[in-house]
Amino acid sequence: MHYIDGFVFPIAKSGLEKYRQLGTAVAAIWKEHGALHYCEFTGDDMRLPGTKSFTDMLCVSEDETVIFGWVAFASREARIIANAKVAADPRIEELITSIDSGFDASRMVYGGFSAIIAS
Repeated sequence: MHYIDGFVFPIAKSGLEKYRQLGTAVAAIWKEHGALHYCEFTGDDMRLPGTKSFTDMLCVSEDETVIFGWVAFASREARIIANAKVAADPRIEELITSIDSGFDASRMVYGGFSAIIAS
């Protein structure tokens, strides 16, 4: 079973296309450095009665949407190596500064996860 990094963050709806450009380029770099899969999704149906939504947790405004994503690795060890390579890759910072998508890492919720169920 794979190890994954999961993340959720808000992005302005007006910046969604620019963010898609950024995310597509970043995904290629992650895969180059060892990620098996890189997926991101935009929020579509964010409410379920009786639960707290991502929009509530992230204090998302009316002009924002939620991005949910995950990156899969062969193992936790492979993830540690890939994360170090991505952090050292100058293309990441160049992309973030050159594509003004409104991405704000300080509003991102992130974590690494070991599988307990895979069916």
